[in-house]
Amino acid sequence: MPDSLAPRRTQVAIIGAGPAGLILAQLLRQHGVDSVILEAKDRGYVEARIRAGVLEQGTVDLLHHIGAGDRLAREALVHDSFELRVDGQPHIIKIQYLAGVPMTVYGQQEVVKDLIALRVDRQREPVLFDAPVLHIADPTSDQPSVVYQHGGQRHTLVADVVVAADGFHGVGRNTIPNSILNCYQRDYPFAWLGVMANVAPSSEHVIYSRHTDGLGMLSMRSPTLTRLYLQVDRDATREQWPDARIWEHLHRRLATDDGWQLNEGPIIEFSVAPIRAFVAEPMRHGRLFLAGDSAHIVPPTGAKGLNLAVRDVQVLAPALAALIKDNDSRLADRYSEQCLKHVWWAQYFSCWMTELVHTPSDPMAHAISLAELRTVISRPGAQMLLAENYVGLSAPSPASAIAPGTLAQLA
Repeated sequence: MPDSLAPRRTQVAIIGAGPAGLILAQLLRQHGVDSVILEAKDRGYVEARIRAGVLEQGTVDLLHHIGAGDRLAREALVHDSFELRVDGQPHIIKIQYLAGVPMTVYGQQEVVKDLIALRVDRQREPVLFDAPVLHIADPTSDQPSVVYQHGGQRHTLVADVVVAADGFHGVGRNTIPNSILNCYQRDYPFAWLGVMANVAPSSEHVIYSRHTDGLGMLSMRSPTLTRLYLQVDRDATREQWPDARIWEHLHRRLATDDGWQLNEGPIIEFSVAPIRAFVAEPMRHGRLFLAGDSAHIVPPTGAKGLNLAVRDVQVLAPALAALIKDNDSRLADRYSEQCLKHVWWAQYFSCWMTELVHTPSDPMAHAISLAELRTVISRPGAQMLLAENYVGLSAPSPASAIAPGTLAQLA
């Protein structure tokens, strides 16, 4: 079908109205650079899509800086510690005491709501919902373009730069030739079964509990909403996991010897997410830049996914401003190299923590990782390194990261 309308023009075409795309648009606006955001789904779907919930302090500070922090300041839950449970014994990791900053619990869908309200309702800037991208044309030219569907018609958006913040399954990464792109992937043999329960959280802490049956985890989204996870097989289904079985496993895996009780409530959301680690490099091809999940997926255990996407666009925004306004490509040329430093740091920590708190099927691996976990919770130096990595203070330089498997030895 030929284009039904004349091509539109913008400086930066952003694919994807997730945190990466929306925050990038705000940062570019502060640099005086125009952008249009294209989103395949409708606004209601995007704002209800439940994802991560733990924000690093740097992310919180940035949201305030761009004007999207008002509701966050009122409603977020600020935590100075989290809890590791093993052998029925709770162990508190005092992250603010050890690392100097807290962690903030505020659902990704709430971040997205705030960012969309800021851009669409307050600033009257364009986000085109229900606009799936069909392909990206001429990414190595000075005028790449995005062909998309909207309102039953095909349109073309011409830009100086295209940023693909369109997730793991988006068109952005697939536009880069296989001869150029290097992809690294690790698929874990388990998944996270996640539920949202309409009940007050049973603890003031986020809890990771290692159990012989697998990880049990408790988080929260508000004083009345609890987010809970179970380590399950990758092919687990809702039929295999009715509510009664979910609560039975949560009670068993989160149990302690001191009589702590888990609150139950109606389950209002259910999902199964296979655990994987993925990195694509380079994160740039001509005038096409990748950001967020289009370039990397981290296991959710370390709570790095959203925060990692934010780090991408913090590097990208000034690089694009210099490229577009001053025809200075030096920062853009270094974008992929700079981002991959914090990407690989996040992979290191997320994979290490995944292996620490999950239960592997191999008896030897189980015994070794359990011994490491016990070492971490018993040695103050190891706890400090865990806390600093958890809140993001060790990013972005990979030189400051400790090699996987050695964290517990440092005390």
